[in-house]
Amino acid sequence: MSHFPTYEAARDWLYSLKNRGSKYGIDRMRRFAEELGHPERFYPCIHVAGTNGKGSTCAMLERILRDQGLKVGLSTSPHLVRQGERFQVNRQIASEQQIFEYTNELRPVAARIAEEDLELHPSFFEFMTAMAFMRFQREAVDVAVVEVGLGGRLDATNVLMPEVSVITSIGLDHTEILGDTLAKIAIEKAGIVKPGVPVVVGLLPEEAMREVRRICRERGCSLHTVEGRFGTDPACFPATNLHGGFQRINAAVAMLVVEVVGLRFGLDAVQAERSLQQVAWPGRWDERRLRGRRIVFDVSHNAEGARWLDDNLEDLVRRSGGAKVDAIVGVMGAARAASILPVVAKWARSIRLVTPSQDRACSVEELARLVPESFAGEVTGANLADLFPSKGVCSLDCQTESALLMTGSIYLIGEIWDRFLEESPLGQGELQDF
Repeated sequence: MSHFPTYEAARDWLYSLKNRGSKYGIDRMRRFAEELGHPERFYPCIHVAGTNGKGSTCAMLERILRDQGLKVGLSTSPHLVRQGERFQVNRQIASEQQIFEYTNELRPVAARIAEEDLELHPSFFEFMTAMAFMRFQREAVDVAVVEVGLGGRLDATNVLMPEVSVITSIGLDHTEILGDTLAKIAIEKAGIVKPGVPVVVGLLPEEAMREVRRICRERGCSLHTVEGRFGTDPACFPATNLHGGFQRINAAVAMLVVEVVGLRFGLDAVQAERSLQQVAWPGRWDERRLRGRRIVFDVSHNAEGARWLDDNLEDLVRRSGGAKVDAIVGVMGAARAASILPVVAKWARSIRLVTPSQDRACSVEELARLVPESFAGEVTGANLADLFPSKGVCSLDCQTESALLMTGSIYLIGEIWDRFLEESPLGQGELQDF
């Protein structure tokens, strides 16, 4: 089998794996990991699932661990702009050269597996997961923080045997795959729970919490809850530089993990709390200035996220002297849009609807139908090329107290980020999903 000559060729081939219609499940990753000699077994791991907050919690844990002298692998998804964001060592993202080399190395392995059973050919997400596991092994990390891609029980990352299993939150999202009740989704998320391995959870709805408790009892796991340790008021939780009450919950989860594995890794809790003030996680209610105008990048994308978006927008409008926002909204799926758009409309004076370059993105027409009829402001369709024609340029740039909000999907934020902050768009945002 010939090697790909360039990163671009390898990238395009990886992207094509999205379109094979791979079934959701863990069998392919188990076979892939076995063929690779189980690189995920060469270092301790912290495994993090959740409907929302898992990426932010991973970023917090990575910073805490790294600040205390450990070499830390970080595996998250999806990426914001660069494909290599998905697997980092001490926050150094994988280079295009590394991805190119890993793809050429892994492709023949995948082909051998497919000769046994075509259905076992690894998916795009499984390739990226394998690259993460291999890089962490080869660079001899002291610990890896690994975010679940989707669900938990059948996710590719669930080949891990972690030091602690973490569930940040449980809400109704991906219901067509994970189930249409909180209890069903909790069972899928708690699929990462391993016998005897401690479990840390955030503030979960009681319906979900019952299932998590049951699974922990059945598997002999100690259960550590944010409510049991810190109570239920996020204002009383550990502080972080990341904005919003939901980030205080994530900070509480991270600190609870520190308490559970602190002895294993020699962690100092006081230093850990200081680290929470230095977390880098772009695009998560990320406020910046553009020629005097406040702009906000926000990845809220589902019903649970919409609740926190409402709180953040209320605070933003208050800080802006009552001036409502101009919003740019793009969403993956009508169910999510139905949660996001009413919240945006509540705090917006104008809404521009866009369609990110993703197969699952709602059309402008679909989004327009979900804007409440009571909204009195301007609603228009737009495209990102016109709104963000070049680096650092936004056609909505103007001197105003009204903030510019971009929300509805991490894919939207990534596409804007690419146009707005890169010299020329990289176009790696299409490399998403499973």
